[in-house]
Amino acid sequence: MSLTKRLAAEFLGTLWLVLGGCGSAVLAAAFPGVGIGLHGVSLAFGLTVLTMAFAIGPISGCHLNPAVSLGLATAGRFAWKDLVPYWIAQVLGAIAAGAVLYAIASGKPGFTPGGFASNGYGLHSPGGYGLGAAFLTEAVLTCFFLLVILGSTARKAAPGFAPIAIGLCLTLIHLVSIPVTNTSVNPARSTGVAFFAEGGWALGQLWLFWVAPLLGALVAGWIFPRLEAE
Repeated sequence: MSLTKRLAAEFLGTLWLVLGGCGSAVLAAAFPGVGIGLHGVSLAFGLTVLTMAFAIGPISGCHLNPAVSLGLATAGRFAWKDLVPYWIAQVLGAIAAGAVLYAIASGKPGFTPGGFASNGYGLHSPGGYGLGAAFLTEAVLTCFFLLVILGSTARKAAPGFAPIAIGLCLTLIHLVSIPVTNTSVNPARSTGVAFFAEGGWALGQLWLFWVAPLLGALVAGWIFPRLEAE
């Protein structure tokens, strides 16, 4: 498959992830009477990955996440030369999703963006968690996310079940960490909505949601090949 087609798939897939996941948080989480809450948002993020994995997995691998691409490259499952192009496509897809979501949300009279489903720590953590707790959460959960991805897509894994395992893992991650950071484990997802949050704080805290997930992915990419080595 040509790189151009793979990048197009990553752009569309990441757009879907951010639109579906963050859209559920911005539009549906607190909707009067039928709000889906934390559980619904968690499931929405898992479903975006599960559905898109079946759709574009055979085309691009369905990374949708710079940390996933880095972890796969570290584990020897992805070409390092394609890493930056994948990152660019993923971030652009996430920003496009943020723009679409903003256009939809602003169609309601009296709309103010507020946090706009952005990730944060300290005063901008949903549960008031500090920088250290946020960093540890993002790094550790991204590491385990990559371990699940690497394990479920390994040569000896049961074929055809990887999207289900990965989607459920992302759902679980959100159930754990929405109170801490509003859950990133994905630098593109964080970037895509940070531009639209009110007050500019999300851009100021964005560094953590790049550094911590990438660190966690590096660790997982180093660990897993040693676990499966015979």
